[in-house]
Amino acid sequence: MTDQTAAPTRDSRLKYFHVTFFACVMGLAGLTLALHRAEAHFQVPQVASLVALVLTIAAFVAVAGLFCLKAIRYPQALHEEWHHPVKMAFFPAISISLLLVGTALRMLDPRVAEIIWLSGVSLQAILTFAVITGWIGGRAFQPAQMTPAWFIPAVGNVVVPLSGVGFGYIELSWFFFSLGLIFWIILLTLVVNRLIFHNPLPGKLLPTLVILIAPPALAFQDWMLLTGGQIDPFARILFYGALVFAIIVAIQARSFAKLPFALSWWALSFPVAALTVATLGYAEATGIAFFDGLSLVFLTLLVCILAGLVARTALAIARDEVCHPE
Repeated sequence: MTDQTAAPTRDSRLKYFHVTFFACVMGLAGLTLALHRAEAHFQVPQVASLVALVLTIAAFVAVAGLFCLKAIRYPQALHEEWHHPVKMAFFPAISISLLLVGTALRMLDPRVAEIIWLSGVSLQAILTFAVITGWIGGRAFQPAQMTPAWFIPAVGNVVVPLSGVGFGYIELSWFFFSLGLIFWIILLTLVVNRLIFHNPLPGKLLPTLVILIAPPALAFQDWMLLTGGQIDPFARILFYGALVFAIIVAIQARSFAKLPFALSWWALSFPVAALTVATLGYAEATGIAFFDGLSLVFLTLLVCILAGLVARTALAIARDEVCHPE
């Protein structure tokens, strides 16, 4: 009897260890960056961000190690995952995790951080163009297969300038920022078309709606870094665009509570972290006290989301509810 018909053994569960687990790393890294920015903004000791950084690195090592083990033992399963119309979009979460770990590690060891960041940049370029090539290659995708998770491969490139500017890679940062921004416009149009004119997202993928917040929030941070930190009309458009999507998602939040837990719930974490950091940046640039308060609201929400996700994921692992055939 094969592991498709029998209950999976502990070893065979590795076959169902999906690339979506890297969303956990992205969420923890986002929390680290948000806490670090808040500690600097409100001038408090950098303790919470260091704890979050340790957790982020531990999560990355664990997830990356298990994923590499899966690639060795079950290469066919990895091949099938790469050719899955939804899961393939999550593969650049690996490189984005590297970029975020490198960005977060700058507070401790800039040299090691730069090496990790450069590794992430190289892998991000490879995965981005590999996924885009897959999109426009020999097979046709259906509208129902498109979700906000499609932002991850191409629009995820806006993560690069977060540290690229500080490391001195200005032109490289502009390249990835331009790539991400152009594909944000393209994919946003396609995703909104899918959400309006086609069937609603399946329940398991409904939390990916929160991903809509991340591109403008990250692009705002990039723009401020690339243009010297002065608020201009385009910066305002990006920041308030992120707030608009946050309001749209908040209106849909009631339907989230009715859903059973799945790993896709981790999609809630990183976009809220990106919005928190963007709001802190906007507060610093404008000096408007309202945004100081709003950033604390978002940070509190982020901490609650991460605490809930970590607890619920641990419970799911204890109950043997993850890594099963779909």
